[in-house]
Parts: sequence; C-alpha cells; structure tokens
Amino acid sequence: MTVVLNQPVATTAANPARRRRLSIGTLAPYLQATPLALILGTFLLLPILMIAVVSFWDYDFAAMYPDFLTTNYADTLGSWVTWKTYLNTLKYAAIVWALTLLIGFWVAYFLAFHIRTTAMQMVLFLVCTVPFLTSNIIRMISWIPVLGRNGLVNSTLVQMGLIPKPIEWLLYSEFAVVLAMVHLYTLFMVTPIFNTLMRIDKSLIEAARDAGASGWQVLWNVIIPLAKPGMAIGTIFVVTLVMADFSTVQVMSGGQSASVALMMKNQMSLLQYPAAAANAVVLLVLVLLMVAGILRIVDIRKEL
Repeated sequence: MTVVLNQPVATTAANPARRRRLSIGTLAPYLQATPLALILGTFLLLPILMIAVVSFWDYDFAAMYPDFLTTNYADTLGSWVTWKTYLNTLKYAAIVWALTLLIGFWVAYFLAFHIRTTAMQMVLFLVCTVPFLTSNIIRMISWIPVLGRNGLVNSTLVQMGLIPKPIEWLLYSEFAVVLAMVHLYTLFMVTPIFNTLMRIDKSLIEAARDAGASGWQVLWNVIIPLAKPGMAIGTIFVVTLVMADFSTVQVMSGGQSASVALMMKNQMSLLQYPAAAANAVVLLVLVLLMVAGILRIVDIRKEL
C-alpha cells in the first residue's frame, strides 16, 4: 500500500519539470531568432517605416510638417518627367543586367569547368575581387582619363590614324554610364553563378556527353537550367544596385542623364525630404515587385 500511495506523488512532482522542459524547448527557436529580429527591425524595418511616414508629410522651403497628405505621391506619379526618369532607370537596369549576365556567366563557366584545380580556381576568383579593394567612386572615376577627349582610347586611335578626331560620346554619355556600371557590378553576377556551377554534379555532364550531346547541347540543356538559381540571385543583386545608383549616373553622364536615385538626391539637397521619401517608397515597391517576379520564375531556396 505504501508503494501505491507514493507513486502518484512522484508522477505529480515530475510533471511540472516536464512541462518546464517542453516550454523551454518551445521558446528556444524564438529566443534564438530574437537578436536577429531586433537588428533587422531596428536597422531595416524601422527606417523604412519612417520613410513611409515622412512621405505623407507636408513641407516648404524651410521645414517639414507632420501631416497625412497624398500630394507627394500625386506629384510623383502624375509627372511625365518622373515617369521618364523611371523608364530611363529601368533602361539602365535592363542593359547592365544583360551585359553583366553575359560576362558573368562566361567568367564563372570558365572558372568552374575549364580550371581543373580548386586552388587555381580560388586564385583566379580572388583576382576578380582585387578591384573591390578600392571604393566604387575611385573605380568609376578611373574611367575618365581612359575615355576622355584626350584620354588613352582617343589618343591611341588618333595616333594610329583610325579616327580623324576624338570620339565625343565615349565620356559623359549613356555609354559611359553603362560601361562604368558593368565594371562595378559584374562581380555581383559572377559570384552566385560560380557558386551554383561548382555545385553541379560533374557526372551529369559526363552522362549527357555519353548520350551523344554536343557541347552546346550540354550547355543549353544541363548547365544553364542548373545555373538558374545563381543567375537569379545575381540578377537581384545587379538590378537593385543599378536602381539605387546615383553617383555613377551623375559623374559618368556629366549631368546629361538622370535616374530615380539621382532625382531623390537632388530633392534632398533642396530639403524636399517628403517628396524624396515618396519617390523612395515607389522605387522600393517597384524593386520588390521585380524581385518577386524573379522569385516566382526561379526557386533560389536551395542556394540560400
């Protein structure tokens, strides 16, 4: 009888401890995610929320006034100049994306499939990253003495007798803007594609060749489909960077071209912060829609 009476007491005493263990195990994932959530909330979500709030404020030449107006969005979406600027920015994004994808894919393909040793692959990949040891501004400005009227390219062509006079459109033009952006952002396409190509099982390529596939058929039917996640990640990087770039457009076009980011920079220099905030929100929505479209086409979860 003593044993029977004491057994429920032991079970009852064990249940609270078990419940505590279950509660701690349930809360553990949330506790682990809390630091990252606080960081993202403080440095990402909160600034975006502040920009969205300011976009509805009123302003004049001297100050901003808390309010809830849609005038800033009406001025942004109702102006043909703004629409033309957005189209110009999308044009830059499309051209730079196409060129960086073409160059980045072939560089990554060469490193992944034509360089046999892993050590040499890493060495050559690090060589690609050497320009990133300097700032974007320095690398961008370095094109000016190369493309200028009396620069290296024009001087060489004139001395060789290939052209009678210097080419004007090499610098301070849309060509110069695109060239500088491709130079700045190609590595952001190379890196994810190279990472994806290195994960491809080489036996798949050998099987395709054994089945009689040519080199182009292997490339088109095996390598490119498997490289799509890396291409999608590189596309997201390049498009978002181009859409937010204003310094390259301002310097390399000589003030003759415009982008949304440059328009926002000019608005902020004139203390038109609510108008700039409205443009920032519209640009953010546009970029998010583009990223969502990419993610609907290509599943990149395996690469994350």
